[in-house]
Amino acid sequence: MSFTRHVGKHGDRKVAVIFREVPGEPHMCLVTYTETINKNIHDSLIRCIESDIGQNSENLADALNRSYTQDGRPILQVLHVEGQLKKVNTEMILMTPAPNTRIKLNELNKILDEMKLGEDAVKRMAELDQSRGLQDPADVARRMRGPQGNQPPVVAPSGDALGDASLAKQRMEQAQKMEREAKGLLAEAQRLTTEAQTLDPSLAPKPAKAKKAAVVAEVAIPAKKKTTKKITNVA
Repeated sequence: MSFTRHVGKHGDRKVAVIFREVPGEPHMCLVTYTETINKNIHDSLIRCIESDIGQNSENLADALNRSYTQDGRPILQVLHVEGQLKKVNTEMILMTPAPNTRIKLNELNKILDEMKLGEDAVKRMAELDQSRGLQDPADVARRMRGPQGNQPPVVAPSGDALGDASLAKQRMEQAQKMEREAKGLLAEAQRLTTEAQTLDPSLAPKPAKAKKAAVVAEVAIPAKKKTTKKITNVA
């Protein structure tokens, strides 16, 4: 089943969640009602959500700030200027990443925050290992993550005291994520280039002109014959 991030409902109205949490007000989010915005913004917004950049962004706002409407303006800026950003309580937003999947945004935020805390714990553990020497990864993870109910602690694999395998896996995942974002940026750049060339055909690359082959005539120059003068002595 494929999932689409950043989409949900506020009552019966479809929304795109621009910010999962408003800074300083974690119980509030920022949304736009996708069915009430004009077509110029709507189509560009949907393309951004479905793109690799949109799907790999923690907050949709990050992707919208790097994506543009058909007239070349940043989507996030247009939504702000036209008053299309609305602040709503996260409990009122029902996220719908798939047809048969429903979860309240406040519950989703809690899950994502816990996952982020786990990632931060792994990074911090690596820093402590480097600055203070060998430590028990399980103890460090427990101290940093705090009480997690019956959830088992993060433990480095046997024979991997410093957590090298865990760090290597994490770096590989980061590299893959960056690669996906780079591909998304290249695809977006190609789309914008195509749109620009459609709006102004003069921007399209001009076909290279064929160069006329220069014909050089070779002229054979006969070699000069040497002449020998015969001198006769006269007695």
